[in-house]
Amino acid sequence: MLVYGDAERIETGSSLVAGIEAARSVCMRLPAGLDRHAALVNVFLRVGQLAQGIADAEFESNGADEDTDTHRACARLLTELACTVLASWNSGFANVLTWPSDWPETLAALATDARLRIREPEGHAFYALYPEAYGEAAMRSGLAADTVVIGIRSIGTGLAAIVAAALGAAPPVTVRPVGHPFQRELRVGPRLAARLLAKPEACFAVVDEGPGLSGSSFASVADWLTGHGVSRSRIHFFPSHAGGCGERASRKTRDNWNRTAQHVVGFDDMLTSAADPRHHLGTWIARCTGPLVRPLRDIGGGRWRELRHAGADQQPPIDGLHERRKYLAQTRSGTWCARFAGIGEPGVRKLRTARVLAEAGFCPAVAGLCHGFLIERWIDGQPVDAGHLERTQLVERIGRYLGFRAANLRAPAIGADPDRLFAMALANTGEQLGQERASALKSLLGFAERLEGRLIPVDTDNRLHRWEWLLTADGRLIKTDALDHSTGHDLIGPQDIGWDIAGATVEFDLSADERSEITGIVSHQTGRTVCAELLDMLVPCYLAFQIGLWRRASENGDVADRGRAHAMVRSYAERLSRLLD
Repeated sequence: MLVYGDAERIETGSSLVAGIEAARSVCMRLPAGLDRHAALVNVFLRVGQLAQGIADAEFESNGADEDTDTHRACARLLTELACTVLASWNSGFANVLTWPSDWPETLAALATDARLRIREPEGHAFYALYPEAYGEAAMRSGLAADTVVIGIRSIGTGLAAIVAAALGAAPPVTVRPVGHPFQRELRVGPRLAARLLAKPEACFAVVDEGPGLSGSSFASVADWLTGHGVSRSRIHFFPSHAGGCGERASRKTRDNWNRTAQHVVGFDDMLTSAADPRHHLGTWIARCTGPLVRPLRDIGGGRWRELRHAGADQQPPIDGLHERRKYLAQTRSGTWCARFAGIGEPGVRKLRTARVLAEAGFCPAVAGLCHGFLIERWIDGQPVDAGHLERTQLVERIGRYLGFRAANLRAPAIGADPDRLFAMALANTGEQLGQERASALKSLLGFAERLEGRLIPVDTDNRLHRWEWLLTADGRLIKTDALDHSTGHDLIGPQDIGWDIAGATVEFDLSADERSEITGIVSHQTGRTVCAELLDMLVPCYLAFQIGLWRRASENGDVADRGRAHAMVRSYAERLSRLLD
């Protein structure tokens, strides 16, 4: 099943440096405190992406990771900046910021016209992985300053700099494991190999997020080291969780993982059980909402359903792998939901979108952004199915909402292009319904070239399910969970607004007249016609994606949630099958 997708973009070195300088200017204008620290981390993450893009470009050119002057300059700049990040964190955000002394010269040298492939650091964007946690883990590890630090790109580029800064070690090197996702291996050039092995008795810190399904990225680095005479006792892993390798790990990888020292500080230790109140998530939230009158309540992992659905039999399904961290904050100013939106630029971008949608009356009011957590008003409303709303009102409200997004929330580029959408639809249909049905779908879709020049990228909702709409006591229909899914960890990304119209068509069983009503409203608000042929092609693609999404979800969670996910798969599959008859 095709569901996931890595967010990538192409930028020049010059544009990345300009973005770094703009982010630094924002940071320097802020007074000491959490907001300044968050802005500082944003600068750090941007520099990490620049370093990652340059290292990957050199890898592609050389055919291997190598020790180059540019690689060293990036690592030095990033490590000095990591020292500033940790000094800010350890001072409770009160220190005087210091910037690398050669900042202007180093950045100027990196501001080239070279086109770099930049990968979104998934942990920072989606999974509440705070770089400061790696500093805490390093300080608790007991490793010495002569430790050789190795970061695994992409996200390990910045995380390795944090570990090196915390240890007082030399700037790290980074590597890009290649090959089959479950059997990665390193390609290390001779100069880099000599540098890595120059200290015969030193320990090695291997830094990345994960491990994921196979743990093969960590394993590839450890295998290279042990293959060059390094004893496993000198290797230390810095992962993002203590759960071990996933189900696709080989027995050898699993055994070696368990024999290797690991250093990890989890989210709760960092933020919800923090000994220093300045590091506590509740303190951060109170800056936006006023003092909390009760401890934070964890409503992540689908626990939010207990507040909105009377019984377990009425609870909607969840996709546990994509559930964001969420906390209920009760204050004198009311009840708020703190939900993870992304560290650095992803969170800032979603704050802007949330305010636009809230001011238009479509989404909950927003109190602010606290270093990755967006604070929204908690809506005490009924799921739209349980409320009393005329069908015509529902259709009109959906149309106005989608029309507003299309007119006001443009995206810089389409996510999955038609070729990729069609490939996903054919693969998922074949997997679920068989190749005969996939062939029928191929005939229905035709050729992706038919859509060339007809798609306008929008920051689409991508989450039109019925349970995401709440009817308030005063009769307002509020869209929840409206910010994450066009930039989520799946392959869809921003789409033409037709994708959301297709989603609404499926989720609300719209008749032909109702769909025409919505497209008419959207066309009126945007000043352009929504192509009916486009919608006819996107509906089966939407169904096929939902089949894949809920098939994956059905592999996780408790028995009840797996059953709910299986029911979703059956529903979408039956609808797609009827469409292909």
